[in-house]
Amino acid sequence: MAVSGRQTGRPTLEEVAARAGVGRGTVSRVINGSPRVSDRAKEAVGQAIAELGYVPNRAARALAGARTDAVALVIPETEARLFAEPYFLDIIRGVSAELADADMQLLLTLIRSSKERQRFEQYLAAQRVDGVLLVSVHGDDPLPDLVQALGLPAVLNGRRSEAEPGAYVDSDNVGAGRSAVGHLAERGRRRIATITGPLDMYVAQCRLDGYRQGVEAAGLDPDERLVATADFTEEGGRRAMRALLDRCPDLDGVFAASDVMAAGARGVLRDAGRRVPDDVALVGVDDSAVARLMEPALTSVRQPIEDMGRRMARVLLQEITGTGTDPRQVVLPTELVVRDST
Repeated sequence: MAVSGRQTGRPTLEEVAARAGVGRGTVSRVINGSPRVSDRAKEAVGQAIAELGYVPNRAARALAGARTDAVALVIPETEARLFAEPYFLDIIRGVSAELADADMQLLLTLIRSSKERQRFEQYLAAQRVDGVLLVSVHGDDPLPDLVQALGLPAVLNGRRSEAEPGAYVDSDNVGAGRSAVGHLAERGRRRIATITGPLDMYVAQCRLDGYRQGVEAAGLDPDERLVATADFTEEGGRRAMRALLDRCPDLDGVFAASDVMAAGARGVLRDAGRRVPDDVALVGVDDSAVARLMEPALTSVRQPIEDMGRRMARVLLQEITGTGTDPRQVVLPTELVVRDST
């Protein structure tokens, strides 16, 4: 329904762009105060915002150059998962350090239910932050698209797919799996299994792809019975390891797609009387404190996790201000750290 030729529903960023005769990205940059916009485009977007009534309070503040000086870091996990997984704490540490250097406030948000998601969506719609950092995003998570629709800058930790259009900071997850399996093969292991993360996450898909590439490169026979899916938790690692031993009791190597899952697998191997590394060699990912404190110490593929957090914050600040020359899409290298478990 329309009144006086105008829609009564809330105008979208696309409608502002169409009215102004510019691209959606130009509207977003104008709203977020980017200097990389011509005066002519600013005038056209400002007029379209006024005509359509697109979030006028936010538009007025942004066009005046004002910001909230706050960034939301969103982790769709429980407190138990947050504090049990060193990965999240290292990301938070890196993000916090970079934002502190820029005098920006960090809002840490855990989303554990649909109600909390709705509440956070309302918070974002009120334009109370300048940008959003998203961690541990599953492929079907609508939040990145919602943030984009609101015109807020966002940076993902990882990617939703190979064709991820948005800004992100990731690590070489395919290389991580490939190097882990290559190392196990070099140590003489021939029946190498893997414990994957949830396969609706691109990171888990990539580590599985790397595992398969490593198996092929080593001249080993692929066997899907040696693949068990878990959820990046210690208990998930335990369940997957039990399943692998039931299906393939002759396995002699395991690549777990996280140190935490490797810790769970290690407990099951011990209970089954399988010695590490004598009977079964074990490799994880992250090179976290978990890897260093395990007995025996865990060989692990190191991700520069804290640096990933810093780079995410740096990319987001550049998205907010429209300044800087760093790439919007970053993939950082990984490194195999050899310890006693192999």
